[in-house]
Amino acid sequence: MLVSALSPRALRPVLALFATCALLFSLGCGKKPSAVESGNRDQVLHLGNLSEPNDLDPQIADSQQTFNIIQAFFEGLTQYDAKTCEPVAAGAERWEVSADNLTWTFHLRPQAKWSNGDPVTAHDYVFAFQRMLSPGLAAEYAYFLFALKNGEAFNAGKIKDPALIGARAADATTLVLTLEHPVPYLPAMACHSAWYPLHRPTIEKFGKIDQRGTAWTRPGNMVSNGYFTLTEWKPHQYVRGTKSPTYWDRDQVKLKEVFFYPIESEDAEERTFRAGQLHVTSTMPIAKIAVYEKEKSPFYKPSTFLGTYVYRFNVTKPPFNDVRVRRALAMAIDRERIVRDVARGHQTPAGNLCPPNLAGFTATASVPQDIAAAQKLLAAAGFPGGAGFPKVDILFNTNEGHRQIAEAIQQIWRKNLGIEVGLYNQEGKVWTDSMRTLNYQIARFAWIGDYLDPSTFLDIMKSDSGNNQTGWKNAEFDRLIDEANRTADTARRYALYQRCEQILADECPLAPIYFYTRNNLVRPEVKGWYGNLLDYHALKGVYLDASAAAK
Repeated sequence: MLVSALSPRALRPVLALFATCALLFSLGCGKKPSAVESGNRDQVLHLGNLSEPNDLDPQIADSQQTFNIIQAFFEGLTQYDAKTCEPVAAGAERWEVSADNLTWTFHLRPQAKWSNGDPVTAHDYVFAFQRMLSPGLAAEYAYFLFALKNGEAFNAGKIKDPALIGARAADATTLVLTLEHPVPYLPAMACHSAWYPLHRPTIEKFGKIDQRGTAWTRPGNMVSNGYFTLTEWKPHQYVRGTKSPTYWDRDQVKLKEVFFYPIESEDAEERTFRAGQLHVTSTMPIAKIAVYEKEKSPFYKPSTFLGTYVYRFNVTKPPFNDVRVRRALAMAIDRERIVRDVARGHQTPAGNLCPPNLAGFTATASVPQDIAAAQKLLAAAGFPGGAGFPKVDILFNTNEGHRQIAEAIQQIWRKNLGIEVGLYNQEGKVWTDSMRTLNYQIARFAWIGDYLDPSTFLDIMKSDSGNNQTGWKNAEFDRLIDEANRTADTARRYALYQRCEQILADECPLAPIYFYTRNNLVRPEVKGWYGNLLDYHALKGVYLDASAAAK
């Protein structure tokens, strides 16, 4: 007999196999459930999240993908409504504003606690705001808090005492904010992680308060106040959160766990979704959009998305220190072709920065497509027909869709202007660092609104904005933004923003490409997840209904 001929050592794996088979029979036959199937059963959500987070520090989050994760672990004064993205009460249960619109008083929830059991107090917000504005932290979103009295002066080092910043704790549950100028949309801004509270003892335990990249954001170290606590962070694999036992409204959190997967390849993410390993994807392959539409897939439901896809020019490096070159390249782009033949996801060609009808604002200025004018500008800059144009490269973060768009623009510029550009890609975190340090010539970039107001787009191009990252500075643009920020009258403010859009169209530090539509895949068993303008999803209202799974 075959078995009897085996040596005792060779017999071990066979016996192990028999034991495994016996166990399977004892448990019942059938294939192993997928992550989605087991997640539906156990309320464990699996999300594709495109890229590895740069950090889980709310004050140095640098992308929507990072913010997606952070908002699962932290909660601010307000939160985005799941459907409308309007601000709703969160860490603050209510608030009021003075008659002159310069003093806001937020009343915090007395039952709110940190994950270690400490109460969340107004002092935690004051500390967080002082840290956010500290020059040493160099937070990209520090300008979000410039509305606070002396916030910009402190960030610029003009004043040294953080107590002079317009944020104070009247008592443990009363936060009083004093502003430099009226900000009628302050509750909407406060939804952003730049305004989240921080647990001071935890920050100080692992380094200086203005030190970036310390170990306080690691599993076992992080103390947070959101729906979930950080359980695992395996770089380039996943971030896992577990339902917080101390969250003030924990009975309304239905999910027990959430996994975020940084899958940068659209094709890989779509395959992972089809294999039953993801409930929601971050993106989807361009080539698959038509397929899912033709099949009337229950997974594909495109939605309007408040974002603009652009190419940045590093204006500190020739030839892009010449506005004629920037305008020539921007005007030569065939945006209709990009949207129709390359992106193919119902996007809209863009000639300016702000998406149309943003809280009632639509820009009148636009960068036109005008090949003849572009050729004349390039010749005037010293490169007739592209002759003598230096070798430059387009940088994009690793993604097949971004590559296809870059290749199309490479061909367009070759055909329309006679210039050659190279292409190179970088993993998301490296790409972000390259833009932050101006280590690029042309870079693919997208800006997604942080709240429903034109300022969320136009403010990023101010000279002192950490999100400008082009080297472009324009004193008149800065003056107009400052004036708009001090204007309570909406009509007057929007008129100033029209002039800002005109300056951007004239100067072209950015080449607008298209306005976004959200194209991703969502399983029908994911409930409480809505397509919305900002594509932000508070997981507090999300749950899994296995009975709704597509058959």
